[in-house]
Parts: sequence; C-alpha cells; structure tokens
Amino acid sequence: MAGSGAAFDPIRGADVHPGKGGHRRGKLQSGNAIRTGVVLLMAWGMVFLTNAQGGIPAISTKSWMFLILSGLATGASWLCYYKALQLGEACKVVPVDKLSVVFTLVLAFMFLHEKFTPKSLIGCVLIGAGTLLMVL
Repeated sequence: MAGSGAAFDPIRGADVHPGKGGHRRGKLQSGNAIRTGVVLLMAWGMVFLTNAQGGIPAISTKSWMFLILSGLATGASWLCYYKALQLGEACKVVPVDKLSVVFTLVLAFMFLHEKFTPKSLIGCVLIGAGTLLMVL
C-alpha cells in the first residue's frame, strides 16, 4: 500500500490556502475546531459508508490508548501547523512540516524496529536538504 495516497496529494496540498485564509481572519482555535468538526463528520461518514462500525467493540484497550494518543498528537500538530501558517509564509511553513516524514522514519526504526535502508537514509537526507533549501 506504500504510495497509495499519492493520488490525493493535490487535495492535501490544497488545504493550505483555505486553512491559512481562515486562520488569518479568525481565531486559531475556532478555525481549528471548525476544520476538525468537518474531518470528524467525514471520518464517521466513511465508517458508516463502509459498514465498519461493527468492528468498534473489537478494538483492544491497548489500541484505544494508541488511538487516543495519536489523536492528541494530531490535534497538537494541527494547532502548531496553523499557528505557523498564521505567523509565516506558507512557502516556508509547509516544507518544514514535511520534515515529519524524516521524524516518522526515524521513530519507526527506533520503536517499531522497521528497516532503515540506504534508500531511506538518502530520502531523509534529500528531504532535509530540500527543506533547508526552500526555507533559506
């Protein structure tokens, strides 16, 4: 499934402009709450559209813990991201945000014991160099 979300990258990139505009004119927390509400409706819509609601009771306590922690991390990330967009230029904020790919690979190697291949290392170096080039 690697790369399966690539078709949606233009959609993901398109959220910067309305997000920056919405947060520039209003309060950061209100804008983020509205955006999160829309995401919440879409997520539950997909659960019911795919008839996946029956699997909810089968989620283990450990999985619930990780899902809640992931949700907290996502919320904090969104607040930081939109605060950065509010304060800075999108052309500099977005590349820094993409450094999360590097952090994800490093954390997956350290805690999930996933392979860190020469290809991964080169990719991380290129993402880091590209980010540096774009923000300077």
